[in-house]
Amino acid sequence: MNWTASFSTLLALIATAHALGSSTVTIVSSADPTQVIEEENGSLLLTVSQDDKKAFAKAGQVSYENFGAAGDGVTDDAVAIAATHAYANQHQLKVRAKDNATYYIGGEERTAYIQTDTDFGNASFIIDDTAVEKRDAPVFEVSSQQKSFKLEGLTSLKRNQKRINVPLPGPCLVTVTDSNTKRYIRFGLNQNNGASQTDIFVVDKNGKLDPMAPIVWDFEEITDCTALPIDETLLTISGGTFTTIANQAESQYTYYSRNLAIRRSNVVVDRLEHRVTGEGDQGAPYGGFINIRDSAYVTVKNALLTGRKKYITIGNAGKPVPMGSYDIIVNRSLNVSFVNCSQTNDIHDRDYWGIMGSNFSKNLLYDRCTLSRFDAHMGVANATIRNSTLGHMGINAIGTGTLTLENSIVYGPHLVNLRQDYGSTWQGRILVRDCRFVPSSGRSVSASLIGGRNSTQHDFGYTCYLPEEIVIENLHIDDSNHPENYEGPAIFANFTPEMTDSSYQESYPYVRPKRVLLRDVTTASGQSLRVSENPFPFRKVKVDTRKR
Repeated sequence: MNWTASFSTLLALIATAHALGSSTVTIVSSADPTQVIEEENGSLLLTVSQDDKKAFAKAGQVSYENFGAAGDGVTDDAVAIAATHAYANQHQLKVRAKDNATYYIGGEERTAYIQTDTDFGNASFIIDDTAVEKRDAPVFEVSSQQKSFKLEGLTSLKRNQKRINVPLPGPCLVTVTDSNTKRYIRFGLNQNNGASQTDIFVVDKNGKLDPMAPIVWDFEEITDCTALPIDETLLTISGGTFTTIANQAESQYTYYSRNLAIRRSNVVVDRLEHRVTGEGDQGAPYGGFINIRDSAYVTVKNALLTGRKKYITIGNAGKPVPMGSYDIIVNRSLNVSFVNCSQTNDIHDRDYWGIMGSNFSKNLLYDRCTLSRFDAHMGVANATIRNSTLGHMGINAIGTGTLTLENSIVYGPHLVNLRQDYGSTWQGRILVRDCRFVPSSGRSVSASLIGGRNSTQHDFGYTCYLPEEIVIENLHIDDSNHPENYEGPAIFANFTPEMTDSSYQESYPYVRPKRVLLRDVTTASGQSLRVSENPFPFRKVKVDTRKR
């Protein structure tokens, strides 16, 4: 492809510059053939012939080959891909990859911004992470043509507040932060000083909040408040097989995010495949090939993803710790669904980290998924897992609202594990119906349904709760493989081992459940369900056992 041009032949009939990320894309009409010029500073100049412009408009779509892609799996097509999407965005055209093409994307810092429907079809994309200029620069970013803005006049908020008295141009996704209040003060090998109090919610043009995504925290002070208008049109991304050639970097917390980043609301990703090759003896972790942030109403369906190899580093406590490495990340997002998704590697293989992680999100859904893990790291408000199978890392969560588990199989260490590094807290209800639990993928263990630990001596930045109510209906516990002297499965793990009598003093009192309702809970071992290995902390919990 010719990367130079004679500027004397340009007819500046249209000249539009798009400043996206670190590069600028300028599009002009030309009497010369269509070409892409990459300038020394990384900016792109697209010169589009009048004939091509008419043909693209008539077809209603453009392809990567229209802007110089080779699609041979060898030539670096990153510039052509970025140019194609830039032109499509300006002219509201669809993008369609060429059937059976293979697009190689090297290590140059170059992001293609997707703002129109895109069909990757049966094309393949090779993303080479062995030598990159910027490890956290997305390869594709699904972005809005609307701009976020600072929301002035909002100085405080209350938990479960119904309305804000601030004018808005239309429905918006609002993110608020109080940098002077720290939550999620982590305990353990990755201990830290916490994160700024953050909340995210949807507001209509009249200031009314979506009641399904309530405000979680009281904000006496707001240090930052940003609103992003919600796109009302649905953007669809379909198809494509993506293969990442894994980095060989030192095993430390230098996350790679050369991925598909979603930063827009109302998006569907359908039939995407992501595979990984080249993982060696060392490597830096990944921040999700599908990385969703600051978005609402996003659905990923019929996707085939890949768990990442687990590497060890030295944590903040000065001891070895396995690093979380993900193919799915959801941060500060609402109403995000994964439907009929699975992974390429064995969901029981402990050499691979759990496939999913999330932070500060609300209303997350797994439906008909077979994946190694569901995880809410720094909190979720409301989550549902149904018709799904969870592998060796199972369900890990902290948060608020209702955690619902229906018609699913869980192979994790616990039916639901409440993360101990954040205080094993769930302020709300856990509801389980029609499920099967195979503790630790069938290894010989003493089973417990609700896992976690809290010494009550650490300040996590909030009061810690066990669920106020736990309802379990029609659960079978496959505990046939168990150790000697097994006394049967427990409802609760040994959350506070030191607390065996009333002499134990809680520095940060742990709010324990009021009621557990059990209905048709059966075990393969024939042993009855007990409250806990250490029943004293749960002595006031009412356990109601019923049969049909």
